[in-house]
Amino acid sequence: MKKIYANAAEALDGVLTDGMLIAAGGFGLCGIPELLLEAIKDSGAQDLTFASNNAGVDDFGIGILLQTKQVKKMISSYVGENAEFMRQYLSGELELEFNPQGTLAERMRAGGAGIPGFYTKTGVGTVIAEGKEHKDFNGETYIMEEGIFADLAIVKAWKADDTGNLIFRKTARNFNVPAATCGKICIAEVEEIVPRGSLDPDAIHLPGIYVHRIIQGDHEKRIEQRTTRKKEDA
Repeated sequence: MKKIYANAAEALDGVLTDGMLIAAGGFGLCGIPELLLEAIKDSGAQDLTFASNNAGVDDFGIGILLQTKQVKKMISSYVGENAEFMRQYLSGELELEFNPQGTLAERMRAGGAGIPGFYTKTGVGTVIAEGKEHKDFNGETYIMEEGIFADLAIVKAWKADDTGNLIFRKTARNFNVPAATCGKICIAEVEEIVPRGSLDPDAIHLPGIYVHRIIQGDHEKRIEQRTTRKKEDA
């Protein structure tokens, strides 16, 4: 099976359609599939739903798709850092399904494992629990959350071989692994594609069975919030 594609647009060809549910890896601007997001913007696909920890910032990450009004709904944990996100949500232009961060990660992981639902104590007694099934286990109340089964997963990794085995670098691993597993089709963008057999099997974070298409590219790697200290006088 051919897995390596020349660029993001080619990798999305025949896969991306209007109205899709897309699971996107990344945390803030760390480990986000920036090339694929740019290609989705250029495609003009509409009415998209994104399951992602956040929406990036106004001019980077999923934020660029909010600017072009291509996103109709976000399934997210953290919604700060993005003024356009806030504006669209408060004006009723954007739907938001808010999830505690661990719950969102588990919903993706559950979807990847074929699990349609699970119970958690997180969110009990809050607006998160409204309209959800409640059940008691050993005297404790839990709410049921549904697994996420995405039409498409887009992730960003450090290295891949031509079979799709992926290694993520440090914290860029974040949501990428559960997001990748819950998509019917997974496209990974990577910094380097290495020869088959050169990756240590014990170092692989995501087996290639989950990955259908791969692209290699150059990445901007922005810093979401740069924090520095003043240089001390000698």
